[in-house]
Amino acid sequence: MAEAFGKINGSKRYQFLSAGSKPSGNVNPKAIRSMSKIGYDMTQHRSKGISELPQDGVDVMISMGCGDACPQIPAKIRSEWEIPDPKNMDEDDFKKIRDLIGRNVEKLIKHMDNNGSQN
Repeated sequence: MAEAFGKINGSKRYQFLSAGSKPSGNVNPKAIRSMSKIGYDMTQHRSKGISELPQDGVDVMISMGCGDACPQIPAKIRSEWEIPDPKNMDEDDFKKIRDLIGRNVEKLIKHMDNNGSQN
């Protein structure tokens, strides 16, 4: 969902990538439904692994609760958002996490815009 919010809010200025430590190849159907309720189609997204991120480095690396595998990719800025994984949450709690991720991505984009952290 963070990648989707990045594409919604900053797609012309930045490249947003999302990856996990245990990718399934498929996006959680709850995420697809939840994002569709705010008008975003995630059906073309796919679950990617950390190894698919640029291994030579990124401008900003956001972790949302690494659990067993935090990426060790070089980054100019690192931040930990400590957002719980909503995959087993009911629809209302899932929506709260979706909205929290959305707000955090918006703040990140504003920060990047103000500090010239463009890709």
